[in-house]
Amino acid sequence: MTKQWTRREYGATRQPISVDADDPVLDLVVPVFNEEDDLERSVRRLHAHLRGGFPYPFRITVADNASTDATPRIAAALAGELPEVRSLRLEEKGRGRALRAAWSRSSAPVLAYVDVDLSTELSALLPLVAPLISGHSDLAIGTRLAPGARVVRGPKRELLSRGYNTLLRSTLAVGFSDAQCGFKAVRREVAERLVPLVRDEEWFFDTELLVIAERAGLRIHEVPVDWVDDPDSRVDILATVLADLRGIARIGTALARGTLPADGARPGLLPQLLRFALVGAVSTVAHLLLYAALRPVTGAQAANALALLVCALANTAANRRFSFGVRGRSGALRHQARGLLVFALGLGLTSGALAVLHLADPGAGARTELAVLVAANLTATLLRFLLFRAWVFRTGAAR
Repeated sequence: MTKQWTRREYGATRQPISVDADDPVLDLVVPVFNEEDDLERSVRRLHAHLRGGFPYPFRITVADNASTDATPRIAAALAGELPEVRSLRLEEKGRGRALRAAWSRSSAPVLAYVDVDLSTELSALLPLVAPLISGHSDLAIGTRLAPGARVVRGPKRELLSRGYNTLLRSTLAVGFSDAQCGFKAVRREVAERLVPLVRDEEWFFDTELLVIAERAGLRIHEVPVDWVDDPDSRVDILATVLADLRGIARIGTALARGTLPADGARPGLLPQLLRFALVGAVSTVAHLLLYAALRPVTGAQAANALALLVCALANTAANRRFSFGVRGRSGALRHQARGLLVFALGLGLTSGALAVLHLADPGAGARTELAVLVAANLTATLLRFLLFRAWVFRTGAAR
């Protein structure tokens, strides 16, 4: 059984990384497969950028995963010529496998990777790693989907990217905005704990890494990037999409069973649903009792609104702690504010149900009103769970 762990287990507070002029602070991995046409140009451009404007010692690791062309020879030649470049040869394909091998062999305190096509503007590299060096964050990702990012790509790629990240947010309730941008970094002590927990060896590797990290409560810093699509990309889109869907299904199943190795995070889907249902049942009973007590004084609509408001505040607080495992005061006001917006939707649904009832049967009695409210509340409860999970209590990325 994989050991579960929490952020508290190995220290919630990160210390700034000390800089030694002789040892690389950053190990930047470039995973490649049959890139003989672009490798030398890209590595020289990357090396020149780091030499000219990066204020910390660095290393560039070309991780060749089973290339069959001249890529290994070019990588070895670059490593022989440029003192900050090294090459690593693997006999099996897979970007995740290449990152796992390169990161596990590195002694640098900050580990990162960038796609060989250098689609991401390199000026974002220092903002990517600076929060890790300072101790502010545990991981950092480039994002093409946050305000401030500038992206040049075709509509097909744009639609696939946004669709994939929307699917992640709706199914796995993630908070980070862009899982696929090939521009990420992680502190080494974090990678040492995270990487062995990741099962995927290919394109889903870093998505799985981020999901586990977020579920463990680690801080993920996002950097908006300028990004230009590589029209000559060799990525098999269909195969990648299918592999990603399988990965999402596997992670979703682990979350539902409570077996994802991220003990410090919220409960899995099934425990969340069961706890939410229990809180909802108590809230429904409380709402009906309060409605019955207030109706003779305020009338049906006002009694429903007041009862729903009081129960909504209590429901949000209970679900925050009990159902979704959110502890501490941080974000409590934001959660209540979002919960009130969800309450407004519930109010509209239940009030609308009462209004329809009174139009259809102006003489409806209290029992009929209660029956209609029960049905409306059940519908509102399902909507509330989905919104709570995907929006109100989702784990946000560090900004």
